[in-house]
Amino acid sequence: MVSPLSTAKRVVAAAAAVLLAASVSARQPNAVKRIPLIEGEWWQVAGNPDLGVLGSDEQEPVDFGIWAAADGTWQLWSCIRKTREPGKTRLFHGWEGPSLTSPDWRPLGIRMQGNPEVGETRGGLQAPHVTLVGDTYHMLYGDWQHICRATSRDGKLFQRQLQGLGRVTGMFDERPHANTRDPMVVKIGDIYYCYYVATIDEVGGVYCRTSAHLTDWSESTLVSRGGHVATRWWHAECPFVAFVDGHYYLFLTKNYKGAPETNVFRSRNPMDFGVEGDEETWVCSLPVAAPELIQHEGQWYIAALRRELDGIRIARLAWDVAE
Repeated sequence: MVSPLSTAKRVVAAAAAVLLAASVSARQPNAVKRIPLIEGEWWQVAGNPDLGVLGSDEQEPVDFGIWAAADGTWQLWSCIRKTREPGKTRLFHGWEGPSLTSPDWRPLGIRMQGNPEVGETRGGLQAPHVTLVGDTYHMLYGDWQHICRATSRDGKLFQRQLQGLGRVTGMFDERPHANTRDPMVVKIGDIYYCYYVATIDEVGGVYCRTSAHLTDWSESTLVSRGGHVATRWWHAECPFVAFVDGHYYLFLTKNYKGAPETNVFRSRNPMDFGVEGDEETWVCSLPVAAPELIQHEGQWYIAALRRELDGIRIARLAWDVAE
């Protein structure tokens, strides 16, 4: 389902995105190329939670979102897969921490489950990501088919936002059965860019749509596929984009458990990280899965899954100058 945005508005939004990318690049004539480096030891903030009757011996915390709530506490919601939740077995569980550098955050229990009454796939919730706009927190997440949205005033209790005449949560998808998922949002100028993953004919790729208000979205642009991330659906997941010293950096997970791997790409254009060829954009690979970057009080941090998918950890991140 695609949002009911008029053709004219889609053209304007897409044109604005291209012009904005060009203007940002032009304002950074001496952009510095950097390489992300994990510094020091990791500290664990979340473990494999107790889900009561929905728990299983095979459950695994995977894609997650992390943000500061209105009261200053830190919130973390993770998709827990392979549970006894009916359907696709996934649900959201939460934790709360007093600070970003505190270990062992307090479990908050199950926070959200897929609701078929509003068009969501039972057990299909994936990859929550939260963006603060003014005094409203916007959570984008996947429901196994669509990208959906919920909002909150305190950053803790979220209410689903229903769309269109069908009154469903899904805002858009790439096409039927593409498992459109793993959204993340970055603001560039006055425009919000939503990066996400979809699988077309068994090939995974990263797509992007733009919006002025996180409600009506442009048509999609394919921004990354193939190259170092290969082409199977699980080789391109959990996109995260950060802007550092004139370049956009795309973090993209290729492997999860045991030997995690995330590839990093660098581009002056936020809509092009290499399609069917990334020799000019690939930077490095990191031994992490499903990373989320946080910039807090002048310091960069990286949150990622533990190697055996039994929790979530955080470390400091530095940006070294590339040779």
